[in-house]
Amino acid sequence: MRNDLPIGVFDSGLGGMTVLREIHRELPAESTIYLGDTARVPYGIRSDETVRKYCAESVSFLKSRGIKLLVVACNTASSVALESIRAQVDIPVVGVIEPGARAAVASGAHSVAVIGTDATIKSGAYQRAITMLNPDAEVRCRPCPLFVPLAEEGWVDDDVAELVARRYLEELRGTGALVLGCTHYPLFRGVIGRVMGPDTLLVDSAVETALEVRRILAADGILNAGEAQPSHEYFVTDKPQKFALLVERFLGRTVENLSKIQLQTEASR
Repeated sequence: MRNDLPIGVFDSGLGGMTVLREIHRELPAESTIYLGDTARVPYGIRSDETVRKYCAESVSFLKSRGIKLLVVACNTASSVALESIRAQVDIPVVGVIEPGARAAVASGAHSVAVIGTDATIKSGAYQRAITMLNPDAEVRCRPCPLFVPLAEEGWVDDDVAELVARRYLEELRGTGALVLGCTHYPLFRGVIGRVMGPDTLLVDSAVETALEVRRILAADGILNAGEAQPSHEYFVTDKPQKFALLVERFLGRTVENLSKIQLQTEASR
């Protein structure tokens, strides 16, 4: 496999850009292709069957672009569809659950809280991953479904966001570490930090995911040597102008090479 092929990253919407940002920081020589399924966000309220269907369509598109590694930058997809995704491709696939769990355990916190979408929490993926690494860990979980639509609307640090955060998180105060179990949730870091207080460590799996991508590329001998200027492409399934505006506002970067696409199943290609 050529080492100059791009890394593919997908999420249901804006949230996966928090993972992509860390990949760019950790691996500046790598080209990337990002897909946000903004027409069908959020995934966390869908059935497992529907999430797997949506993922199959996103993976089929990215596979057609000739990627060398796939990052499932969506906690819901990572929790319910990772195995079916791996069966669909013959390249390495990295989810965000295990890197986040490792970071939580590495923090040394005995009590760990996990917040995520309904589907992520219901799957039990974080609970299993954390207790596998530390059987003595006390893990508490709380679904926070309203955070994703608030993020997609750009309401991440106002009175509405803080009211919702207090309603969701009050019962979790006092835990040693809080895993932000959705890639949208780091956008609420300020609000969540204020509600949880300074004694709770906020765990964002994006950094650990980027390190995992580097490890796999190095082990497989397909790290880009940096001989050519990297390229970055972005695709969404709806509202490209709004997506670009939110990325610039909350992640401080301008999105170029942005296109709107319509996903379809591999069978209909």
